[in-house]
Amino acid sequence: MPLARPESLDSRIIAHIDMDCFYVQVEQRKQPHLRGLPTAVVQYNEWKGGALIAVSYEARKFGVKRSMRGDEAKQVCPQIQLVQVPVARGKADLNAYRNAGSEVVSILARKGRCERASIDEVYLDLTDSAEAMLKESPPHSLESIDAEALKSHVLGLKNENGHDAKEKVREWLCRSDTDHREKLLACGAIIVAELRMQVLKATEFTCSAGIAHNKMLAKLTSGMNKPAQQTVVPFSSVKALLDSLPIKKMKQLGGKLGTSLQNDLGVNTVGGLLQFSEEKLQDRYGINTGTWLWNIARGINGEEVQVRLLPKSHGSGKSFPGPRALKTIVSVQHWINQLGDELSERLCFDLEQNKRMAHTLTLHASAYKLSDSDSHKKFPSKSCPLRYGTAKIQEDAFNLFQAGLREYLGSCGVKIQGSNHNGWGITALSVSASKIVAVPSGTCSIMKYFQGQYPSHSSSKQTPDTFIQESAPLSSSGTESYSELKSAEPQSDYNFPCLDLQGQKISESRDKDSFCSSPKQAKDGFALETSQPTSQPLPSGVIFFMLEQLVIPAVIF
Repeated sequence: MPLARPESLDSRIIAHIDMDCFYVQVEQRKQPHLRGLPTAVVQYNEWKGGALIAVSYEARKFGVKRSMRGDEAKQVCPQIQLVQVPVARGKADLNAYRNAGSEVVSILARKGRCERASIDEVYLDLTDSAEAMLKESPPHSLESIDAEALKSHVLGLKNENGHDAKEKVREWLCRSDTDHREKLLACGAIIVAELRMQVLKATEFTCSAGIAHNKMLAKLTSGMNKPAQQTVVPFSSVKALLDSLPIKKMKQLGGKLGTSLQNDLGVNTVGGLLQFSEEKLQDRYGINTGTWLWNIARGINGEEVQVRLLPKSHGSGKSFPGPRALKTIVSVQHWINQLGDELSERLCFDLEQNKRMAHTLTLHASAYKLSDSDSHKKFPSKSCPLRYGTAKIQEDAFNLFQAGLREYLGSCGVKIQGSNHNGWGITALSVSASKIVAVPSGTCSIMKYFQGQYPSHSSSKQTPDTFIQESAPLSSSGTESYSELKSAEPQSDYNFPCLDLQGQKISESRDKDSFCSSPKQAKDGFALETSQPTSQPLPSGVIFFMLEQLVIPAVIF
C-alpha cells in the first residue's frame, strides 16, 4: 500500500527525464544506417521471431507494437529492421543499455540531485539550480531564449498548438508579474531544455521530460509529448490534468487498489477522488493510504528525489513460458548457475568501479504444479547473506531454490531430487543482490602489504571451501524472509580480506573463492584497491592474513 508523505513547504522543481525508445537509440548509434528506418529491438527467443522490447517511432507509424512478435511485426511492416539484443549465457545481455544509460546520468547530474529510476529514466531535483538562475539571470532579463525551451508544451497555455505557440511560450517563460513558484518553474523549463541538448550532443540520444513541482506530476507528463520534447505543469493546470486522468494511469493504482476504487467507489479518474473526504478514504483504505489518495487527487506529493546515480540492486533473471518450463532439478541448477555467473560478474564490476558491496542474495521463482489444489499459492522468495564469488553465489542460490521448492510443494511428499519430472514446473527464475553499501573509506586488500612477496590467490581456480561448512537447512517459514546460512566460525561484515586503517577494525575472509577479480584476474579472485598509500604503517595489534588456505595470526609490535 502507498504511504502518505507530507508535502514540502518549499517550492520544488522536479524533472522526470525519459529516454525516447532507448534500446533502439542505442542500436542506432552502433549502426547509424538504421537511423530514420522502422526498427525494433528483439529479445532472444526463437519462437515466432522473438519478443519486441522496443519499437522506433518510424515503425509505430506502420502499426508495429511492443506486444507483437518479430514475425508479426514483419507482416505489419515488411521493411522493418529487427535488431537482436546481445546474448550471453543463453539469455539477453543488457549491459550495453545500462552503460549507455550511465552516460546520460553523468550529464544530467551536473545540474541537481539525480535519482536513476531505471535504465532509461531519471528524476532531477532542480530547485537549487532554478533558484540560482532566478537570482542571477531570470528569464525576463534574458535577451534571447533557447529555441528548445520555446518548444516546451505548457499545460493550460492557450493557443499552444497555434502558429504563435513559441511566442506564447516565450511570454509565459518571461513573465515578471507571476508568483515565485511559477518563476522557478520557468527557470526549470529552460534548464531542462539545455540539459536535453547537452545529452543529445554528447551521446546522440534524444529524451523527453516532464517539469513540475513534484515527482508524481513530472512522471505523469514526461511521456505526453514524445519524442524529444518537454511538458511543463503550472500549478494552475494540475486540476484539469487530474480530472480526466484514468485512475489506472496513476502510479500505484494499476493493480488491486485501482480496481477497488473503480468497483467499490465508482471512481474512474483521479479527479473523481475529490468527491470523498479524507476521513471517508481513511475509513475505507486505512490512514496512510486514505491520506495518500486524498493528496494525489489534489496533485500533492511529498516524495523527495533520492540521490542515486547507481542502481539499488543487481539482478539477473529469465522466464521459461509454456512448454519451455523447467521440470527437473538438473535444468533448474543449470540456469541458476548461468544467472549466478552474470550476477557475480556485475557485483565484481560494481565493487571494482564504485567500491560498493551487496550483502543480501535473494532468489525469486514462478512455478506451477500439475495437480494443484492450492493454485493461488506462490513460490516463496528466499534470501540469505551474500557471499562473493561465482561458485558461492551459485551454491547459495541453489540452496535457496531447494528451500523454496520444499515450502511450495508442502507436505505432499513429492520428490524434488533427481532428473525425472515430478509434477512441477518453473516458469521464471531470478537472482538478485541488494543492501548495497559503500565500502568504508581506508579499506584495502591486505595482500597490498605483501608487495608481491606471496602468490596471489586471485589467479587460482576455484577450490572447495576449507573453513566454511555446508549451509544449514534454510528456513521455510514465510516468504521474503531472511534465511541465515550458518558457518563454523563467525563471518565478517565483508567477504574479503581487509583492514580498516582508520578505525583499526579487522575483518577477514575464510576462503579464496569470495574474491572478485580485476580485468586481468580470474573471475573469482579480487583485491580491492584504494588510494591508501602502501607505505602507511600498520596499526599495532593482531591481524590475520591468509596464506595457501591457512589462517595465521601475526603479531605487529
